[in-house]
This record gives sequence, structure tokens and C-alpha cells, in this order.
Amino acid sequence: MTDPVRYSVENGIAQIAVDNPPVNALSQAVRAGLDDALARFAQDESARIAVLYGVGRTFIAGADIKEFGKPMAEPFLPDVINRIEACDKPVIAALHGTALGGGLEVALGCHARVALESARVGLPEVTLGILPGAGGTQRLPRLTGAKAALDLITSGRHVGAAEAETLGIVDAVSRDDDALNAGLAFARAYLDKAPALRRTGEIDPGAKGEALFADVRKATQKRARGQLSPMVAIDAVEAAYDLPFFEGLSRERALFTELMASDQRAGLIHAFFAERAVAKIPEAGQATARPLHTVGIIGGGTMGSGIAVAALGSGLDVTLVERDDASAERAHAMVARLLDDGVRRGKMDASKRDGILAGLFRVATDYSALAEADLVIEAVFEDMEVKKEVFRKLDAVCKDRAILATNTSYLDVNEIAAATTRPQDVIGFHFFSPAHVMRLLEVVVADKTAADVVVTGFALAKRMKKVAVRAGVCDGFIGNRLLNTYRKAADYMVEDGASPYRIDAALVDFGFPMGPFAVGDLAGLDIAWAGRKRRAATRDPRERVVGFADRLCEREWFGQKTGRGFYRYEEGARRGTPDPEVEAIIAAEREAKGIVPRDFSDAEIIRRYMAAMINEAAKTVEEGIALRPLDVDVTMLFGYGFPRWRGGPMHYADTVGLKTILADLREFAKEDAFFWEPAPLLVRLAEEGKTFASLNSEG
Repeated sequence: MTDPVRYSVENGIAQIAVDNPPVNALSQAVRAGLDDALARFAQDESARIAVLYGVGRTFIAGADIKEFGKPMAEPFLPDVINRIEACDKPVIAALHGTALGGGLEVALGCHARVALESARVGLPEVTLGILPGAGGTQRLPRLTGAKAALDLITSGRHVGAAEAETLGIVDAVSRDDDALNAGLAFARAYLDKAPALRRTGEIDPGAKGEALFADVRKATQKRARGQLSPMVAIDAVEAAYDLPFFEGLSRERALFTELMASDQRAGLIHAFFAERAVAKIPEAGQATARPLHTVGIIGGGTMGSGIAVAALGSGLDVTLVERDDASAERAHAMVARLLDDGVRRGKMDASKRDGILAGLFRVATDYSALAEADLVIEAVFEDMEVKKEVFRKLDAVCKDRAILATNTSYLDVNEIAAATTRPQDVIGFHFFSPAHVMRLLEVVVADKTAADVVVTGFALAKRMKKVAVRAGVCDGFIGNRLLNTYRKAADYMVEDGASPYRIDAALVDFGFPMGPFAVGDLAGLDIAWAGRKRRAATRDPRERVVGFADRLCEREWFGQKTGRGFYRYEEGARRGTPDPEVEAIIAAEREAKGIVPRDFSDAEIIRRYMAAMINEAAKTVEEGIALRPLDVDVTMLFGYGFPRWRGGPMHYADTVGLKTILADLREFAKEDAFFWEPAPLLVRLAEEGKTFASLNSEG
């Protein structure tokens, strides 16, 4: 095994190479190697200047996250960077790939920086619940000014080399395609000019700008929705203006240490690893993906058009089939409009859009146009008989080994597959709307779905830059099954006396972007109404039935699209206002049932809502609908707005304690034993003193 850091000298230029595949993470061995190389350089009379660069595909992509939560071993990164900056001979950072987090902090400690055109830099620590803790909050504002530093640090966004040069983060952008060559050329030019050594920590940060910090705090607090790290990061940047440099470094490190010990850091790290772990599915070891070049889509409505754009953006050839010429033209126009929107938002350039419309996308009105498609995704109305008829037609025209996928939110994929002669080729894809934006894709595996079809579904998601979660067949799969349950808990609280508007507000305070009633208005109350009517025939007689949402739907108050739902919406408004008529309808429902309303505190609202969600999630894991607790977490994080800094409902349950969740369920079961019956898995884990996380490690 080669040393993770190598030192050599050629023509008076020391070359310090970081070689710690795959991304040159700053492990203890790398930190120690950098320290040793720097000491050699300082004593090496044959070396006048040093070039620090990364071997492989990137410079230094950041800290070694596997070390988070464990005792850190010396040398500590801040000390290594301080020694780089204090060196009496210039050290040049040559950046390619990504220089993120600690990687960028290393570069900021160097005396100059050159980047390849393709390089990207950033300080994304807030997305992991921490802040730059090795000088990033003190050095960056000295190069960019407070406004740009606050933007980059509180958002965690990455910037390309050109923007980095404009901001002052890098000194030059090289058109070379090799980082070492670019660094050597920069070093030779540097020696020719022989400028005074420029230590970032010695630069005057300039005026503080009290109003700027106040405005950024206000905007960040609104955007962060309860997440601590962006707000604490502002305090750290402010220290660059309020304190001398080394005192500022101490202040930064103290704030960093506080965040490292927080539940939010643990939640965000869990989310980071869970997002990567969901791709580890049993089928991956059994089969390889089928070839995937051409895709057919049935239905050009909102969902079908969004799926088409997601496929086209990933380079797939797409044929969309509609029922007649007029519908096909509308679908083509909708896809073109979505692509135009992508150009306007900077997601693709105009030339790519034009190439897609000219060569990769077409519409048709006959299923025969899909005869050679590798994959066909049905995206028609959520009705079993309609979908089965579509699959019978596809079975007749599609080639052997073509994958037939149904985009469904609730329906039985086994029943749909049985309408064909090839159930092994049928799979469910639950895209989330808008399909070209939302990252979650539930890959629903039916009883007879072949392993290579499942693997192809995950390959498609990766190509589309989506996060795929494997789900089994049941009503609603993982996400909508949980949604149906925790929404019932909210409805029961409303019927018992809580205001829907207070429930929404409590859940926004918890960290959700919207509460369940506002979400219902956004999705369309008629969708859930149709689901309730569909399930009514098989509803367990022990289930408590709440009717106030049906009363709204009977009035055709379906939410935002009709201007009224639980909220009233002015024409074109995306945010509603509470509606006294809705509260009167709810009051009448209570009175008809003889319910005496009581008050619910925000804390009790959260306890009930989360207990219902966690309990149903435990059932999905126990039944094998979700492979592991982490699959539930990823589903809720990427599809349902669960606050990422809480890690997902299963991680949240571990944080609160499963014994506490179980005690809540048993308390609530005194009023409704059927709904609140604890999941056997939850009972077993709580009684054994285990966590949901223990099942992730077992998997």
C-alpha cells in the first residue's frame, strides 16, 4: 500500500501528492502525511516552493466522515493548516475535481491557489450539521468579503472555478487538464515574480457590515427551519470581524465542537450514509442491469411529462404515447415547456434542449411505436382496470425482455403484472410529483419481478440522479402507507378538538416545510378522497372513520387547484389563509358525534403524529415492505419533507428512545386500541434495549 502523501523535489519545486483513494479524504494518515511533508519542505534547501495536489480524480474532497463521532487523533487538521500557512516558503494548492470542506480549508491555508477549469470548491459542512472547523470561517471572508463567505458557508453550495476566481477564492484558472502540470506552471511563474508571501490569515477582512449580518441571520433562520448549523456558522464568520485571527480560530473551533456533539449532526450524518446505503439491495448480488437506451411513456399528463423530462435529461431516447393527436400535441408542448423551464433555471443549456427536442423525443398515438422500447413506463389515471388494459396492450406489442413499469402511488403491482404473460418483466415505479424535480423513486418489487429488472430500476434512478428505495407491494408501499397512517392521527386530533391550522404550524416548527393539511391542499384533496372510497369496502370495522375531509370534497373544495380546501387561496396564490367555514364544518362533525373538543399542545401534536408514523414504519420493516429502517428514513426525507437534520423517523425514534415511543403508543391505545396497537417489532426492540439502527447494521 502506497503512502497517502508523497514528497519529491524536481527543479527546485517540491511536489506534495495526496493519494488516498477514492476521494483523498483527510484521514488521520493523510493529516500526518501532510504534516511530515511540510516539515521536510521547510528544511529542504533544494526546494524553493511547493505544489500541493491530489492524485486521481480529485484534490481533497473533504474530511473522512467515517471518523465523525469518534475521538480524533493527532495531528488535528487546524494545526496542520496553520503550519502550512506559517511556512516561510510558498505553498501552492493545485485544485482539480472537488476541493470541499477540509479540502478547501487546506487550500485556503496555502499561499496561492490555481484551479483547473472543471474544478469545484465549497464548504458544505452545514449540510452535515457542523461548520467549517479548520479555519474556513476565518480565512474565506478575508478572501471574498463577508457577503460571499456567508452565502457559501450557510448554504453549503459548491462553485465552479470561474466563479471561485471572481470571488477571490483561487488566484488563477488553468486551461491545462492536469493539476500537477497546472501547479508547476503556476509555481514557476510565481518564482519569477517573487511576490511577498501572502498568508490568508494576515489579510484584513475589512468592514463588518452590521446590517448585512442581521439580514443574513433573518433570511437563514427562515430557510433553515430549525437547523442549527447555518445559524451557528454565521456566529463563526462574525468572529472573523470581531476578534483577532487566532482568537477567531479558537471561537470557530469551540462552535464546531458544540455542533459535533449535537443530535442534529448525528441526524445529518445518518441521512448522508443512509442515502448511499439504500442502493445495497439483495438483487444487486444476483443480476446485472438490462440494456437501457429507449424508453416509452404512456400518458402525457403532469406525471407522464415529468417522467419524460427526467428520462430525456439523462440522455435516454423517449417516445410518449397519448390517446389522440390533440392529446399528443399537448403532451409535446408540456415537455417542451418543462425543458424550457430547465434552461431558464440553469439546469441545462439551450443547445441540449434543442438536441433533445430534435433527436431524442417524439410523441405517438399508437402503441406499436413502442415495439422496440427497452422500458415502458405507464403513467395513466390511478385506476386498476385502466392500468390493466394498458398492460394487456403493452404485452402484445413490446419486444421480449422489455421492462414494463407502472407508475402508481397505491395500486397492487402483482395484480397489474398478472394482466400480462410476462410478470417477471413487470415492476412498479412510484415517481413523486413533479417527477423531473423530486429525487425519490420507490422501486416496487412484485412477487414475480426478476432480479435484473429490479437492478435496472436502480440503474435508471441513478442515471436520472434520483434516490431509489426498494419497496414491497402493499397499499401505498412505504411512503404513502405511512402518510395514510400519520394523516389519520392528524385527522383524529382535529376531530377531538385540535385546529388543523395549529397542527400544520406545530409540524412546520418541527421542521417540515408544510403541515399535513397544507400538503393535502397542494396534492389535491380529491386524490386522498378517492383512496378512502377505494379502501372503504375492505376497511376493518374497528377503524375509526373521520368525515370532515369528505365534507370538503363533497363541496368540490379540492385544495389549491380549486381555490379552496382546508385553506382559502387567492387566485394564483400558493400559500393559503385559514378558512372559518372549514372550522365550522369540523365543529358540526364533532357535534354530530357528541365529541367535546379539547386542547392539544404542540408537544402532544408532535408526540401523536410521530408515534403513528414510527409505529407504521416498524410494521413495514417487519413485513419486509421496507428492507431496513434506513429505507424508511430515506423515503420520508426525499419524498415527504421530513426534516433532514432529524435523520428520518426511525433515526428520530432512536434519538427519543424506543421505550419512550412505546410508552406513548400504550398511553394513546387506551382511547383507540386498534389504531395505536404497538408494532411487535417496536415492542421487541424496546424491551431488548435495542434501536432501529441495529437492524440497519444487521442488513
